[in-house]
Amino acid sequence: MRKLFGTDGVRGVANKDLTVMLSLRLARAAATVLRRLGDNRPTVVIGRDTRISGDMIETAMIAGYCSAGADVIPVGVIPTAGIAYIVRQLDVDMGVVISASHNPFEFNGIKFFSHKGFKLPDEVEENIEEYVESNSTLDHPLGEKLGRIRSDINAGKLYMDYLLGLSPDGLKGLKLAVDCANGAASNWAPKMLRELGAEVIVINDQPNGLNINTNCGATYPQVVGDFARAIGADAGLSFDGDADRLLMSDEMGNVIDGDFIMAMTARDLLSQGKLAGNMVVGTVMSNLGLERALEKMGCKLIRTQVGDRYVLEEMQRLGAVIGGEQSGHVIYLEHATTGDGLVTAIMMCNMLKRDGRKMSELSKVMETFPQKLVNITVKSVKGWQDKTEIAEAVALAEEDLGSEGRVLVRASGTEPKLRIMIEALCEDKVEKWSNYIAKVAISVLK
Repeated sequence: MRKLFGTDGVRGVANKDLTVMLSLRLARAAATVLRRLGDNRPTVVIGRDTRISGDMIETAMIAGYCSAGADVIPVGVIPTAGIAYIVRQLDVDMGVVISASHNPFEFNGIKFFSHKGFKLPDEVEENIEEYVESNSTLDHPLGEKLGRIRSDINAGKLYMDYLLGLSPDGLKGLKLAVDCANGAASNWAPKMLRELGAEVIVINDQPNGLNINTNCGATYPQVVGDFARAIGADAGLSFDGDADRLLMSDEMGNVIDGDFIMAMTARDLLSQGKLAGNMVVGTVMSNLGLERALEKMGCKLIRTQVGDRYVLEEMQRLGAVIGGEQSGHVIYLEHATTGDGLVTAIMMCNMLKRDGRKMSELSKVMETFPQKLVNITVKSVKGWQDKTEIAEAVALAEEDLGSEGRVLVRASGTEPKLRIMIEALCEDKVEKWSNYIAKVAISVLK
């Protein structure tokens, strides 16, 4: 049972849960794992988002890696997927991103990537945890074996050049509304889209360490929807704090989530004969509307547990080329090893320009079932599965909904929250059962 790692790295309130000491020990443990695998002087690339705590945690991790004999290349503020790409291009041993993604600014997190640009397997994360718990076993090299900070001024350029190469015909003629969430996309997304020739009008691109994700970005997608409609944009693009997810809007301001993005992408790839296996990999959270839309195309939806790492694992196992989450983590496996909001933006804008129809027309590929997600903040999510009251409430809802709806209750992998999702053909039933289960859960968990 892992104590530190959730579905997306280690995360918590900075300087409370994710402390300087924990950050240092995680880096020392990760370096020790690398050295025990046979690399006597591993090299690690570190990036971060715009949170005020990023400097503190980055400094601690650099010290930790160097003290355990690893060299470190800091690249500053960069989207999460940028680190995954740079790791492969520089042929280094590990990548680290300091970010809490879509969470409020007081949170932060640490994500690790392997030398191939993929998130670490569960067993490697468990190995790192073991070393953190037994600090005396960590490496303590001396003298010339200590690690050092290295610089590589071309690291960021490698990532930008790669992104620009994904749109050989450019995006001239498109007018785009862009919400950068005051996060890692703030410098990257506008520059990328403008260099591709698009007309770009940006909001929430002035990070101050405290305003990341605050009433903006992918957790508030209607903000860019309203903005896109107001300025007459062809589409709206809304990133989260570390830019690994993207939600969109059409020209009329309607929100386009990850399910719609996958449906549109599947149809586009299918028309080109490029949808491997005629399949899309989603999660248990993907709307039934996506499943039905794919069925109409002669394709199928493969579901995994929540977490883009599990989507990726299934994609690799099955040979799928597109997969993701309703929340906007979309993986184009031919182009990236993890969810990349900037890659998603380019792929969707390429499609929009090439097709010639408006985004509102393209998004008609699917219709959503009424769905509601309720998040309950609790002291701890541990043991919620053992509460018979919650199980009985879920059973009642499932019996009533039958084959025309779904019930999903799960613990968040990144926050102390219980998530309750109800989906049905009838809006009234969605409201009825989401409210009922939430009420029961609150009564037994608070």
